[in-house]
Amino acid sequence: MLFLKKAISCVLLVGAALQGIAQSKITVSNTGSAGAFPLIRGKQTTTIYTDINDAEVVQIAANCFRKDVQMVTGILPVIQTSAPAIAYPVIAGTIGQSKIIDQLIRDKKVNADAVKGKWETFNISVVNNPLPNVKQALVIFGSDRRGTAFGFFELSRMMGVSPLNWWADVTPKHHDEIYITPGNSIIGPPSVKFRGIFINDEDWGMQPWAAKNMDKDIKDIGPNTYARIFELLLRLKANYIWPAMHPCTKAFWYYKENPIVADKYAIVLGASHCEPILRDNVFEWADNYENEFGQKPGEWRYDVNKAQIYNFWDVRAKASAKIDAVYTVGMRGIHDGSMPGPKSKPEKVKLLETVIADQRELLSKNIAKPADNIPQLFCPYKEVLDLYQMNMKLPEDITIVWADDNHGYVRQVSDASEQKRSGGSGVYYHLSYWGAPKDYLWLESNSPSLISYEMSKAYQFGADKIWIFNVGDLKPAEMETQFSMDLAWDIKSWTPEKAYDYPKAWATETFGAEYADAIAHIKHEYYHLANAAKPEHMDAVQFTEAEMNQRLTDYQKLRKEAEDLKIKIPAALQDAYFELILYPVSGACLMNEKILYAKKSLKMVNNTFSSASLPYSQKATNAFNEIGSLTKQYNEVIAGGKWNGIMSDHPRDQKAFKRPFLPTDQTVTPEKSKDQLAAIALPLPPKFTITADQYVAKHEVAGTNIETIQGLGINGKAVTVMPIVQKSYMDNIKASPYLDYKVDLSDGNNSITVKCLPTFRLYRGFGLHYAISVNGDEPQVINVDSPADSKVWGANVLRGYSVGQTTHQGSKNGEGKVRIYLLDPSLVLSQIEVSPLAP
Repeated sequence: MLFLKKAISCVLLVGAALQGIAQSKITVSNTGSAGAFPLIRGKQTTTIYTDINDAEVVQIAANCFRKDVQMVTGILPVIQTSAPAIAYPVIAGTIGQSKIIDQLIRDKKVNADAVKGKWETFNISVVNNPLPNVKQALVIFGSDRRGTAFGFFELSRMMGVSPLNWWADVTPKHHDEIYITPGNSIIGPPSVKFRGIFINDEDWGMQPWAAKNMDKDIKDIGPNTYARIFELLLRLKANYIWPAMHPCTKAFWYYKENPIVADKYAIVLGASHCEPILRDNVFEWADNYENEFGQKPGEWRYDVNKAQIYNFWDVRAKASAKIDAVYTVGMRGIHDGSMPGPKSKPEKVKLLETVIADQRELLSKNIAKPADNIPQLFCPYKEVLDLYQMNMKLPEDITIVWADDNHGYVRQVSDASEQKRSGGSGVYYHLSYWGAPKDYLWLESNSPSLISYEMSKAYQFGADKIWIFNVGDLKPAEMETQFSMDLAWDIKSWTPEKAYDYPKAWATETFGAEYADAIAHIKHEYYHLANAAKPEHMDAVQFTEAEMNQRLTDYQKLRKEAEDLKIKIPAALQDAYFELILYPVSGACLMNEKILYAKKSLKMVNNTFSSASLPYSQKATNAFNEIGSLTKQYNEVIAGGKWNGIMSDHPRDQKAFKRPFLPTDQTVTPEKSKDQLAAIALPLPPKFTITADQYVAKHEVAGTNIETIQGLGINGKAVTVMPIVQKSYMDNIKASPYLDYKVDLSDGNNSITVKCLPTFRLYRGFGLHYAISVNGDEPQVINVDSPADSKVWGANVLRGYSVGQTTHQGSKNGEGKVRIYLLDPSLVLSQIEVSPLAP
């Protein structure tokens, strides 16, 4: 029994471990000990005291916390705003906003030196005799209103309440008692100042679900939905939102209650890269302008319609003057398109500079602060990056938010001069995407290892001001969103070298230690298989016959593991398990079965084995039908229909989601269509393959190490140089770090393919080069950097690797030595393949 109690106590500490808090001085236990504060003892509960004059978010967090205590114990604490009148109270408040907290600081009952004046920092302490007639208090105080709120939710997480308790139906384990052991924990400030999510592409999930279940009166995403989203952000210690903005959703500001709710929850408002000054152009300019201003809008073009557009922004700046906000500056098309205006790029640059100058003037006028004291961001996304790189003048206090390529690879980081900007930089990163070369709006499969590698790289080069993650409909990206916010809070918590361990820590917190290893293994394999082709991209990636068979075997084994584990999961967590584990795994497996069995059936028909193709055709059809059945279960059965409308198995009706193309859909003739030929064309396998981590020797350069990053790349064990340094070895190849491999060579010409993670060069002036030498011959230099949005880039991100190819002469059949020099930072090796070339 003693062992069990200790194990329970350890489980409750995982919430802190997930966030990288190395040695929190307070702990949560379910058994009393000397000096421990009794939050719940026997059937007796504490009372939570807050100051009535403190921020509303403090009252909201206190109320959430008491409900969390009730979820765990069945006992609901009381909240009061008068002076504590019991022996063991919880006292919570913000420095400068809570009289009791300020008194405790003055009386030196608590030390605020490490908290006061910091950003979103908080202290949780067990304090003896803090006030007359109070024997012991649990004191929570923050440097600001969010800091105090975070303190409450930190305790909830330590008690075993997952941040996903509402959004993924994660029911906490019941305990009769809760104690806080003596100590003093100071947590914060965060690594990244503004950390949040972008609700986007909501047409097939968030919007119909919210209209049907949350904001029924307006049939849209409104204040009830946003209140739940904002609570989740606070539980994740996040603080920032880009609201939904697709044409199916009316603008965030259209519903007057929305910004009020954001302020209540102390959430910083922002807007996407194409929505300057918190304006949703798609709705507010294109659809609602006449309703708001009493006249029709002119052309969305600043050089010919400045007065109308300026006023459009000016009105919003005035309305938002008293709320927390980060203002996007610049200008693009009404939606996600290029800025209308002059044809020449130099003229566009000049116009963009004028736009930003005018926007800063109107912000300063309305907010009554100097422009350089108002948070602003500029996102050089897509074509705007070209304009920015033409020596565009950008005030240095504006934060540059670099974008990834929409598929998880950051396009560039700040160079040496940009790192000196007072506004610093940030990252706009996708966990969900609508666009080229193909969408991924259904399942989330960007691994913690990839997210950490890319975001840690950006942070290393100054991206510590803003991290914003496009999470689509949020579900089913819950775990990845939680990981992203944990990393943003503490960049050291889940470095690329440690990120592989996150699924186990997360599973321990979410489902319990008993199931953590099994769930972590399922998640690892799920990410590994998706690294070579996301489920949504299966129709666009070609595999050899052996690779197809292996994928089917691996996915079916993975799904069986998930189904077998489901039987063991407690009843209270069955809904959570379906949402977080079983549906994504089953959906990915079925998508692979649908696509690959259809390919097999077509291949057999091409070889005239038409009757033998029927079992494959039936399997492909069955997989298609089962995806629909599982999705219906998600929407209509899970959690009693709570999520009805949130999950679509065919967002945007993309080709990958359609009924499989089968032999019965074609006339079998020698003249086949392009689609038919593509379906049966399979690449030839290489003669010899070795993964990047299978080197036999390595040479490292002082100050760096050659590291194997688990969970990264098509084989799940990618190799790179860490830390990433701003140095290239192009002028001295032999001085660079390198790896030696033993490979099988053939007599004559050999083609060697090096597959790399499809990352980008750090910034202009760098490449993404490696050099390769065989048996000591002269190194050949290859650059695997491909411009974003190019045809080569599109192929790279779909299949999960970029390619370098070289030809080498072998003098005989047998073993040879390949040396690969790692010449540029951000180069990540995945796999080496050798194939003989025909004479």
